Order: sequence, then C-alpha cells, then structure tokens
Amino acid sequence: MPRMSTPPPKIRVVGDPVLATPTRQVTEFDAALATLIDQMFASLAVAEGVGLAAPQIGVDLAVFVYDCPDGSGGRARGHVVNPTIETSGEPDLSDEGCLSVPGPYYELERAWAATVRGVDKDAKPVEVSGTGYLARCLQHETDHLRGVLYIDHLPRNRRRRVLRDMEPFPWNETG
Repeated sequence: MPRMSTPPPKIRVVGDPVLATPTRQVTEFDAALATLIDQMFASLAVAEGVGLAAPQIGVDLAVFVYDCPDGSGGRARGHVVNPTIETSGEPDLSDEGCLSVPGPYYELERAWAATVRGVDKDAKPVEVSGTGYLARCLQHETDHLRGVLYIDHLPRNRRRRVLRDMEPFPWNETG
C-alpha cells in the first residue's frame, strides 16, 4: 500500500449522523475512489479491525474494505463497491463489536454464510463468499452502508448497556 503523507481519517463513533444514514451508490470510478479505499485500509490497520465501511470515516458512499480471517486459517482481504448481499445457513450466535462502538462486544445472531457481490475500484465485478466470522464481517459492513450499526439489532436494554460500556481508544480520540 502506498505511504500516506497525512494520518488516516479518524473513525466516527456512534452518535455521528453519517453512521445512521444510508449511503449513496458510487458512480465515479476514479483516483478519488482509489484514494478513499487506501485511506480506509490505513484507518482499519491503525484500529486493528477486520472491516471498515466508508461512513465510519465520514464518507456517505457504498464502499467497504475487509481484512478478516476466512475460516480456513488464511485471511480474506479486499474491498467492495456498491455491494449487495445474500445470506444463508443456520443462525450463528457470536460476539460482535464495532470500531464505531469502541470497546464492548455483545452476542448477536447472524447468518452462518454470506455472499457479497459488487464491483471493485475499477468497476470490475467482484464476489466474496464466506462462512462464520467472514460471513459476520460481510453482513456487518453491508449493514453500515444501510445506516445500521450492530447495536441496532440488539434489544433496547442491551443496546444501552453497550453504549454505557464504550471506551475511548487512541485511534478514535479527538485531538
């Protein structure tokens, strides 16, 4: 990845309106989109996360990046622009967290398998399929593009508990 001369964008935290707003479809596949994807990977690396959607750095475009364990001992890494998602399989109840809800994790049911289809930064078709943790990541990031955080799936009392337990991390502190 090219070296960035400026620090990567800060990750937005729950309460920021961009996180609750559905994204716009990408219509221009240019250098600005490639730069956005590089910035997203840089922010993801600083936060040591497994996925990041454009709204999490304040951009209302339908793009996400991932660098996630794939269930076979390897890692799946890439980006998807204008994704659609299909899920299948038995429900999987596992802990889930979010860089935009820093700190707490909570059990959330997701589908065991997911396939995301979209395009890459050059408008070429891409398809990413995964099970388990990778499927959870794909569902989580696609939700972000609809303006939905994982805590929005939780009952109100659990959501309040997660929000109360949030804690600052160096990558999301203002300053």
